[in-house]
Amino acid sequence: MSDPSSRKTCILAFSGGLDTSYCVAYLTRERGYDVITACVDTGGFSVEELLEIEARAMEVGAKEHVRIDAADALYNQVLSHLIRANALRGGVYPLSVAAERVLQAAELCRFAHERGADAIAHGSTGAGNDQLRFDVAARVFAPQAELITPIREDSVSREASTKYLRDLGFVVEDKTTRYSINQGIWGTTIGGGETHDSWAEVPDEAFTLPSPSQCPDEPEECVISFNAGLPTHLNGESLDPISLIRQVSDKGARHGVGRGIHIGTTVLGVKGRIAFEAPGPYVLFEAHRALEKLVLTRQQESLARGVSAQYADGLHNGLFFDPAMRDIEACLSSMQRRVCGEVRVKLFKGSVLAVAARSTHSMLGLGATYGEGSTAFSGDEAAGFCKVYSMESALSAKASES
Repeated sequence: MSDPSSRKTCILAFSGGLDTSYCVAYLTRERGYDVITACVDTGGFSVEELLEIEARAMEVGAKEHVRIDAADALYNQVLSHLIRANALRGGVYPLSVAAERVLQAAELCRFAHERGADAIAHGSTGAGNDQLRFDVAARVFAPQAELITPIREDSVSREASTKYLRDLGFVVEDKTTRYSINQGIWGTTIGGGETHDSWAEVPDEAFTLPSPSQCPDEPEECVISFNAGLPTHLNGESLDPISLIRQVSDKGARHGVGRGIHIGTTVLGVKGRIAFEAPGPYVLFEAHRALEKLVLTRQQESLARGVSAQYADGLHNGLFFDPAMRDIEACLSSMQRRVCGEVRVKLFKGSVLAVAARSTHSMLGLGATYGEGSTAFSGDEAAGFCKVYSMESALSAKASES
């Protein structure tokens, strides 16, 4: 062991899981650092879980543990834009981990800079995308600190970290070794085990919430109100954003909404497969999309799809701090000004369906209702439009004959 007076200070991103527990033990015992563990709470932990995380940090050797409250910052800086964008990676995955990691990484590095820490550490592997989110944040917000990544540097497997901790006398649950579970307010991801085999079904026991088949046999309806593209009320009750997300998530979870599997390509070009549970995003996106369809023009909807994909890619790929992301957020803010109103959604056995929507900005009706009763144009006018509209196709067909 090194002289305590000469030991350097390292701020470690700490979740209480296997990898970060290993990092504490390793950095204090093998590298001679005084480790300050920092749990950036973005709203996904209960009071009991926060106490357990702190207890675990001190048990494995942390000199100090801090909790950084960042739930409101997560919503204001990240989640609000994801809701306005209906952002789904690959059309499936609501970026549950990425959404929270970029904010957690930024808050961790700001804290390290304020404390004047000698080093910053995280427990990401060298295969996934979290390493980019932490590394980029470190270079943006704390460039003076050394960056230490024990799991990545030594290619430490989950089996090896389990053995290291158990040899030191610490308890490690078998499920922790088999699965890597990341829980947060925007959803839960499950890696490891069967997720590594694209032909293997991820079993129910790997998930944290009940399967749809175990959910109530009666559907539940709720009404979500939006203002400028952001949720404000649930069943008529005004709620702060974090409370609203929690309550919507609880309702969705009760009915098995938001469970899925995502296969995608990491920034490093490696294929990855995860299971996830994201009831909150799935319910909110379904409601938000229904309202958008009612009030946006066709060109706005087309633009929304494009910027949504670009925003999701930027967040996923560790480029959240690029100025282009602020430009997209400004575009979304402008586009969502009329996305105001109420949506009634039905939750049942893993499904969520927007069954009704209304808005003072609705473009439905107004004398141009779809169907036989439209008074906005005559039959002759419609026929003339169809003739002109088909002109290019007709000319192309004629040209192909010659």
